[in-house]
Amino acid sequence: MFSSKPKDTVSAPAPMSVAPAPAPAPRKTARTSAPSILSADTVVTGTLVSAGDLQIEGRVEGDVRSVSLVIGDKAEIHGEIFAEDVTVRGRVIGRIRARKVLLCATSHVEGDILHEAFAVESGAFFEGNCRHSDNPLGDAAPVAPVMPPQQTVISVAAAPRAQAPMPGQATFAPLGG
Repeated sequence: MFSSKPKDTVSAPAPMSVAPAPAPAPRKTARTSAPSILSADTVVTGTLVSAGDLQIEGRVEGDVRSVSLVIGDKAEIHGEIFAEDVTVRGRVIGRIRARKVLLCATSHVEGDILHEAFAVESGAFFEGNCRHSDNPLGDAAPVAPVMPPQQTVISVAAAPRAQAPMPGQATFAPLGG
């Protein structure tokens, strides 16, 4: 109707070569789970072990083992730390063994540090010996043997809050043991 071409003339589409679509590149699955967090009103007595990331805002009286560990500004750890990556903002009394250690300006560390990489911000407190190692997690076995997970007993007590004057206490122990 609006064309000046005659109706019986049909133009054929140009031949196209169809190639198969390339296969999508395999995705690398990154671990995206959130860290386990111990809040400021939590006290843990005993060995704390995590196969993932840990963020401690409370108090731990015992050893800590994890992949990545962040110790909060008000957190306190009295024991040995074993981790790939440790960021200290709070207080640590004990040895740190990690591939990468960062002591932030608010940190207070009393103990030895065995590390592969080590950084200290201005204002951090550190009293102890610092030693480089190509394999800080593999050198020399830990002093205290670690109990198997089914025998580990962890005691958790909540600190009293202003609106709840009576502290609660819970004890975790393996079932059937």
